[in-house]
Amino acid sequence: MAAVRTYWLIAGMWVRSTMAYRASFAMTTFGNFAATSFDFVAIMLMFSRVHALGGYTLPEVAFLYGLSGVSFGLADLAIGSMDRLGRRVRDGTLDTLLVRPAPVLAQVAADRFGLRRLGRVVQGSLVLAWSLTRVDIDWTPPKLLLMPVMVLSGFAIFCAVFVAGAAFQFVAQDASEVQNAFTYGGTTLLQYPPTVFAKELVRGVTFVLPLAFVNWLPASYVLGRPYPLDLPHWVAFTSPLVAVGCCALAGLAWRAGLRSYRSTGS
Repeated sequence: MAAVRTYWLIAGMWVRSTMAYRASFAMTTFGNFAATSFDFVAIMLMFSRVHALGGYTLPEVAFLYGLSGVSFGLADLAIGSMDRLGRRVRDGTLDTLLVRPAPVLAQVAADRFGLRRLGRVVQGSLVLAWSLTRVDIDWTPPKLLLMPVMVLSGFAIFCAVFVAGAAFQFVAQDASEVQNAFTYGGTTLLQYPPTVFAKELVRGVTFVLPLAFVNWLPASYVLGRPYPLDLPHWVAFTSPLVAVGCCALAGLAWRAGLRSYRSTGS
């Protein structure tokens, strides 16, 4: 509870600071929305030349894109500032957070809370909503229940990746680009069907870094598509368990990294 309260206090401070310049907030949010929209524009340009991508139609790819975009957008909005940790480790400003009577993880996650990142969430939501009006899905109660579960589980999995990447920076220091390869790179990977990638890569994001549980596996059940790697159908409902496991491992990595921190010595 102390961590949650600390997070909301710091995030609220940055929101109030942002809203003091509302025109600037509106422009930066629109800029974020427009920049992320180019990813889907590229997909639409591909479909202007082909009818299917890896056996998936445009509405089905948009469905994957929307799920990935919303889940990652929420995680980026909530704790996207974690990629600044390496800079704090390198210049020693992390020491300021350590002497405060508040959880360090909550302080780092809420630092410079960027409300402008709502643009990514809105853009992903619009694509997802459009795909649901075009894709042919035989809706059943389990599929309806799986929709919010997918978004929340994907949000938790991406949050775990952000925290684990931040923990790695205690060792590698300013290695934000390595972290971005798994966060921003991961969401770009999930925007496309698993059938366009090599099986070794699909195995890696299923059994090593389980990003496939964000949308590939549960979306295969919703769309009625064959599962990647011929996995059993019940794995579509294991995303919450995978998310809990990822968060637990990320928490352990964070504690280990924080305990290994020795400051800059200056």
